[in-house]
Amino acid sequence: MPATAVGVTPQRLKNLRRWNGGLAALHLGQAVAILVLTTDFAIPVLTSYIDGPPGSGEGAGLVTATLFNLTIGYVVAAFLALAGLDHLLTATIGRGIYERDLKRGINRFRWAEYSVSATLMVIVIAVYWGVVSINALIVVAGANIAMICFGYLQERMNPPGRTSTSMIPFWFGALVGITPWIAMFINIPLYSDAPRYIFVILIVQGIFFFCFGLNQWLQYRGIGRWADYAFGEKTYLVLSLAAKSLLAWNIFAVSLVS
Repeated sequence: MPATAVGVTPQRLKNLRRWNGGLAALHLGQAVAILVLTTDFAIPVLTSYIDGPPGSGEGAGLVTATLFNLTIGYVVAAFLALAGLDHLLTATIGRGIYERDLKRGINRFRWAEYSVSATLMVIVIAVYWGVVSINALIVVAGANIAMICFGYLQERMNPPGRTSTSMIPFWFGALVGITPWIAMFINIPLYSDAPRYIFVILIVQGIFFFCFGLNQWLQYRGIGRWADYAFGEKTYLVLSLAAKSLLAWNIFAVSLVS
């Protein structure tokens, strides 16, 4: 019989069900509030293409145009709603799968949701930081999705009862996941006159994304309370709520309030 992850007891599972039910209401409630209160504020997403010989001078042959306008309120509501639906599933019809997975030291629902919701969050942060080229945004999204996939692989490769722990997926995920943040942080000296809230959003969310990685590292190093898989799961829940809520209402306060 497969080993059960440390701390995943019937009582803890019952507690996690209540947590997921509450978080579903909080996330979905915020998504509805954003949709009701938001303006139609949008940021243009640009495309560029060659229309002549490249390399013959500054900007020669390069044409830049608006591909579409990204309505920020809808994106913010989307990542909140995705989190709400994830928690709703794990508290209701998906509860059986969720709890069986937790006993195996894995949460497929989490990684599936993060692959979309966290990617939407990074895209919002990037466009506020001036990363508005569709080409760059696709790379940012791809790097973030790859990071999430490596997080999932870290859990799949290290089941309960293992005799050794591999951190290779974790470090590969950290490598690809940090690249969008380096691309944004490297421009800080060039944005000295940017509104202060731009820096606040970037720094606060950067810290949160680091904390998600730290949570998994502590889990698989078995440090302190993180040796208990259920404790790490609840930490993910708290981090997700805090990161999404802070980003949503920071963006609302500076751009979406009518």
